[in-house]
Amino acid sequence: MNERLRFSMILVALGIGWGSTQPLGKIATSTGHGHFGLIFWQLVIGALVLGVLLAVQGKRFPIRHETIRFAALIAVIGTLIPNSAFYISVSHLPSGIMSILISTVPLISFPIALSLGMDRFDFRRIGGLLLGLTGVALIAIPQSSLPDPSMVAWLPVAMVGPIFYACEANIVARWGTAGLDPVQAMFGASVVGAIMAFPLMMASGQWISPVPPFGKAELALIASSALHAVLYTTYVWLASRAGAVFASQTSYIVTGAGVTWAMLLLGERFSPWIWAAIAVMFCGLLLVRPRLRAAKVA
Repeated sequence: MNERLRFSMILVALGIGWGSTQPLGKIATSTGHGHFGLIFWQLVIGALVLGVLLAVQGKRFPIRHETIRFAALIAVIGTLIPNSAFYISVSHLPSGIMSILISTVPLISFPIALSLGMDRFDFRRIGGLLLGLTGVALIAIPQSSLPDPSMVAWLPVAMVGPIFYACEANIVARWGTAGLDPVQAMFGASVVGAIMAFPLMMASGQWISPVPPFGKAELALIASSALHAVLYTTYVWLASRAGAVFASQTSYIVTGAGVTWAMLLLGERFSPWIWAAIAVMFCGLLLVRPRLRAAKVA
């Protein structure tokens, strides 16, 4: 199979799967669970899923200074900070809006990649990225786009996640994963992240009991955490093989899939401004031509 086609198919699958985690995350916050508690159990569940994958592959996580340092970095910039912002903002914003805002990742990722010398200036791709930005503006600016105009105040919080995801993708693409394969990398980040999140959860009084019976919020957390572990591992692999800017295009697919999942799972409905924004974003996706490059995994 052509390499570009293979990467594109993986990109689409990632976006569809990741889009479902947005409404699942909103359901997880629906009963008042705090973000540190949600993040802790997300990381624990992720570590269990990835640990099983490692065992099946007959591998382990190599404990070295550089691997621990990498795991800690990814845990902070890839989960603790962006997921805190996500859980806080998704409790105030519609899930579909959160899915749309994730499309800003390529806008942030591209100039970072340029500054690091990993990509080159291209008017066609710039045009596609600007179309994506226009789509976001159609959501944020018109007062009739959001169910409540006061929700605009939570948009900057929701933007924290895309900023850190863009940074993370470029770090992985530029400096690699300390010799770890994607499963090892995300397993290490999940374990180290859980260790970091535990005292934050306890100090903030956000403990979530793991004892059944589970309600819809707990089941949504379990489902989204398991999905996140597998999808995030694939995302790291894709960034290391096809480049940060290409991997970040997942956010466009997440936008469409997330809006669809929000309608199916949450019954959300959207204004004409949002549908116009989605159309503009997909036009932008057609203009953004990925640059495939050699892998950098160490």
